[in-house]
Amino acid sequence: MTDTHISRPAGVEAVHRDRGVDEVRVLELLGRMTIEEKIGQIVGFWDKGDGESVAPLQGEFAEPTGLAEFARHGLGHLTRPYGTRPVDGAERAAWLWDFQRSLVRGTRLGIPALVHEEVLTGLSAWRAATFPTPLAWGAAFDPELVEQMAATIGESMRTLGIHQGLAPVLDVVRDPRWGRVEECIGEDPYLVGTVGTSYVRGLQSAGVHATLKHFVGYSASQSGRNFGPVHAGPREIADVLLIPFEMALLDGDARSVMHAYTEIDGVPVAADPTVLTGILRDRWGFDGTVVADYFGIAFLHLLHHVAGDLGEAAALALGAGIDIELPTGDAFVGPLLERLRDGTVDEALVDRAVLRALRQKDELGLLDATFEDAPPAQVDLDTPEQRELARRIAEESVVLVANDGTLPLAATPRIAVIGPNADRTAALYGCYSFVNHVLAQNPGVEDGLHAPTILEAVRAELPDAVVDAAAGCAVDDDDRSSFGEAVATATAADVAVLVVGDHAGLFGRGTSGEGCDRDHLELPGVQRALVEAVLETGTPVVLVLVTGRPYAVDWAIERCAAVVQAFFPGEEGAGAVAGVLSGRINPSGRLPVSMPRSAGAQPYSYLHPALGAGREVTNLDSTPAAPFGHGLSYTTFERSDLTVAAQVPTGGSIRAEVTVANTGDVAGDDVVQLYGRDLVGSVTRPVAQLLGYARVHLAPGERTVVRFDVPTTRLAFSDRTMRRVVEPGDVDLWVGTSAERETTARTTLVGDVHLVGADSPRWTTTETR
Repeated sequence: MTDTHISRPAGVEAVHRDRGVDEVRVLELLGRMTIEEKIGQIVGFWDKGDGESVAPLQGEFAEPTGLAEFARHGLGHLTRPYGTRPVDGAERAAWLWDFQRSLVRGTRLGIPALVHEEVLTGLSAWRAATFPTPLAWGAAFDPELVEQMAATIGESMRTLGIHQGLAPVLDVVRDPRWGRVEECIGEDPYLVGTVGTSYVRGLQSAGVHATLKHFVGYSASQSGRNFGPVHAGPREIADVLLIPFEMALLDGDARSVMHAYTEIDGVPVAADPTVLTGILRDRWGFDGTVVADYFGIAFLHLLHHVAGDLGEAAALALGAGIDIELPTGDAFVGPLLERLRDGTVDEALVDRAVLRALRQKDELGLLDATFEDAPPAQVDLDTPEQRELARRIAEESVVLVANDGTLPLAATPRIAVIGPNADRTAALYGCYSFVNHVLAQNPGVEDGLHAPTILEAVRAELPDAVVDAAAGCAVDDDDRSSFGEAVATATAADVAVLVVGDHAGLFGRGTSGEGCDRDHLELPGVQRALVEAVLETGTPVVLVLVTGRPYAVDWAIERCAAVVQAFFPGEEGAGAVAGVLSGRINPSGRLPVSMPRSAGAQPYSYLHPALGAGREVTNLDSTPAAPFGHGLSYTTFERSDLTVAAQVPTGGSIRAEVTVANTGDVAGDDVVQLYGRDLVGSVTRPVAQLLGYARVHLAPGERTVVRFDVPTTRLAFSDRTMRRVVEPGDVDLWVGTSAERETTARTTLVGDVHLVGADSPRWTTTETR
């Protein structure tokens, strides 16, 4: 299919938007600054205290002075004033307004600090709404709902004087053993891109800035190990890992980017100008700020050993394109200042970063802010609107993986609810929730959220049933002493609901989360043994997985009456799970990641080429236990009559229409998924690729036609010369899941090879009629 003819000239248009920045003003400010004032604008300050680490190697770094002394020449960022320890929102806001006034009145240039916080599952602050984890957003396949959620997070930020949120995570899942899978949206770059871009649009609609993480390659680390080296080739990076960032920047206008900790082929991203400048700014026209992941600049010296000291690390980072050192100024404040004074670092690199920082502050209105207005006297960070959105996302994200008819449980007289996650509120939250991120290190402090456990929710959901409970075991230890109680409880019941899975934490303090990677994909601890002991009773078992990653549970799918997957579903998650068990909620979640059969098959993606499955040439089968896009319902849907044009220009759009009917007797949502396969390419192509999706609600007997308008650029890839192209040739399309074709069609792309650039369309549009 290779063709030397190009249908239009090569070239990339940079993104130019009127941001209301007064360029004359920021240049004048820069011209007035001393070198100390310049450095002040490109560093943060973190009053992190002496608690357990919430960032890697946090204990290795200490602030040399207090905040007032540190900020005497001005301050770029104030790091997590609400999210480091439990503080009352209104009281902390009063303190923050006072501090900002001190910068306006007490520093020579009067520039306030930009305040940033973690916002991955909601604003990470005490008593703030805690939404489902991003893997649940992916399972919901509902970008519009995610956009609404993010808008409310942005409003909370704005109320508290927070300007930048460190989310979303756009890393594409490559290996489920990696602890940070729970922070990701899924294993498909288009799903990640559409949902992540919607989050950006929602958050920034409130007048605050989003930060894309982690640019780029972090999720492809060796063996799923945090910080592990990345061996991805340039084609995998271009065609899989970069796609969501491109969408969120060019279509979502994200205003900040955070670099990845990892190295790619020996070069740490934090020191790589081809990534942080060549791709971001030269190719995509990005004009926002690049912030360091916490201590990431110092790690160039301490962990990567590509810099002999912190001063050299600072020079490498600035040269690569990092503008702001976070969470504080370990490399920029002292070591960089010394190198500037001795002339070994060009001050122009600092000026470039300072200008970007000042433009961002001007864009946010900070250069005119006086903080003479009153801070909020009362703060509600868990509003009815937020709880309603948390409920809707949780309900849409629960995946019914298997069911022999045991579910729903509406008429079951006696139910045993067993397992380490059955009666544990923290089981509902991810590692970047305030509960598991901060409160875990502040024992005795109530979380301030009204969230039932799954056991409590089941009892409330099924008031006429007798519900008995037993933990059986902990999440991750070897103690089987409570198995007997669990077995006895299950034996006496009509159905046993086993709630198992993860505990989210940081750096080994959990089974999922940052620094909590796994060697294997068996359930942690003795949980599998507990499930098997209960299965031996003969009581039907409904397995509920409350996890941050997919586990290898093919054995459970074969033996359990039903399997339900919930990815850390948030403060309203217990009610969502109980509603699915009772039948009040018809499950409509779909797997955003393949459910693996073994750890030995990892890394695995459904986007593999033909030999990626390995069935023809090896004795080991990589086929997952449940494929990407899989999910059952209490009704039945029929997808039929897929139609497409016989021929489509390589630079055109594929219009596909499919009829979807609810053929059961229960109303429900279907997630209609359109896939494609480029049958012959100049490089190997995946056996399946998600081209578009749509969530539709259908009453019993109702049918609709879903139309997809797919730009051919959804089939683009990097050719042998690393141009992104669409090649002519046959393309198979189908509706179903990544592994199941329910209705199929074929089209032929005709014409010359079409070159794809930053100005090319990236989104599939859908319409129902």
